[in-house]
Amino acid sequence: MAKYLLHIFAVAVILVSLFACEDEGYMNSPDAQLKFSVDTITFDTIFTTIGSTTRRFTVQNPYEEDVLISHIRLAGGNQSNFRLNINGVVGNELYDVEVPGKDSIFIFVEVTVDPTGQNLPMVVQDSIEFSTNSNIQDVNLIAYGQDFVLVKGETIETTTWTADKPYLVYDYAYVDSLSTLTIEPGARIHFHKGAGLYVRGQIIANGNAQQPIQFRSDRLEDSYKNVPDQWNSIILFSGSHDNVINHAIIKNANIGLQVGTIEHDGYASLQLSNTRIENMAYAGLFALKSRIYAYNDVIANCGYYAAALLVGGEYEFYHTTIANYWGNYGSKVRSTSSLVISNVLVVDDADGSRTSYNGDLVKATFANSIIYGNINKELELGDNSESMFNYMFDHCIIQIPDTTNTSDKDHFNQVWLGPDYDPEFVDPYDDYIYELDTLSPAIDLGSLEIAKDFPIDILDKNRLGDNRPDLGAYEYIPKKDDEE
Repeated sequence: MAKYLLHIFAVAVILVSLFACEDEGYMNSPDAQLKFSVDTITFDTIFTTIGSTTRRFTVQNPYEEDVLISHIRLAGGNQSNFRLNINGVVGNELYDVEVPGKDSIFIFVEVTVDPTGQNLPMVVQDSIEFSTNSNIQDVNLIAYGQDFVLVKGETIETTTWTADKPYLVYDYAYVDSLSTLTIEPGARIHFHKGAGLYVRGQIIANGNAQQPIQFRSDRLEDSYKNVPDQWNSIILFSGSHDNVINHAIIKNANIGLQVGTIEHDGYASLQLSNTRIENMAYAGLFALKSRIYAYNDVIANCGYYAAALLVGGEYEFYHTTIANYWGNYGSKVRSTSSLVISNVLVVDDADGSRTSYNGDLVKATFANSIIYGNINKELELGDNSESMFNYMFDHCIIQIPDTTNTSDKDHFNQVWLGPDYDPEFVDPYDDYIYELDTLSPAIDLGSLEIAKDFPIDILDKNRLGDNRPDLGAYEYIPKKDDEE
């Protein structure tokens, strides 16, 4: 009997030793609590079926001893809309994850929202569960999704895009030469990376102040809201006439709006009004030998040119704000003028030669406008001395050296130069607000005769209320507290 008990005791000692070795170094308290860098991961509105950006968070071990997380999993399992990468391992479930003492691991999360056919944002929720020493903790996951109309590499016949659902353009949408694309107030047009809207026929995009038409990228996360070069461009081919873009927002492309194409005969024509063109990697408005009639527009924050009017053409801009304070994205400092007006364009060919395109600048008028930015010379004029070169700045603030000769009345009438006439926008660097601040010298500086043709500003405010119109797209209306 004693011998039998001795064997039992020996086996018990071995088992205890084994379990002691297994647990050695790991904290085994049932009260162990992991710490998380966030308690909820939230994804801003994304398009259904389109993957989100990646979010990450850390799982921290606050103890000196190592902790073994016995189980990490998505509560929704493989049916979940979310996807995990757990410390470098792709998968929605993982066992026995070691976190050294006073150390942490990373969890990466993505989401895809399934379409529902409804025109409302939807909420998708799940959670990540962590089991440590039989103690369960979780991190919540929330994503908002939006259904859409997909336009992928399509040639568009005459049609209307409505505000019912957003449109998502993949590759391109092409308006044929005999077709018209009408876009209703409040419509939202989103472009995937590299995509664009190309018009040989006609576009009529007529929004209003309460329901502007939006042209922007398909990345709806807040971190992407002012990032340039997320899509290609809107291009109006030479030969495309009587286009209208009114009360629109064009953001975050390579070139916001190209009017005219050098390789095609003829010209493009456009009425552009009450529109904001902002955050372009190359140019906001890029016009070639074309005709543009514009008023109450803001063209801002572009990597090279806010507006380039090249190879001649006919252009009229009234109550326009050109404000280029580029610099928040990338390390490259802008050295090109915000506004370039030229009757010539020289292009470097693939064989090393150069081709010069020339055209008559019949008219380039800027009136009651602001051309300003963060370099010393925001206006460049290029005259080939052979073609017509007619331009006029009438009642304008222009950021060029105050030593510039503006005595030629055929080209300059009531212009104000230099740092003393900084228009003092509300916030041109961070929030990109180009309304006039209280002490802006642009207030009351405009021509009343010019303003009478444009009595309402970009925000539907009356600019003739005091018979002293301001320069630019925005009329400064004092608040009651300012008047007291």
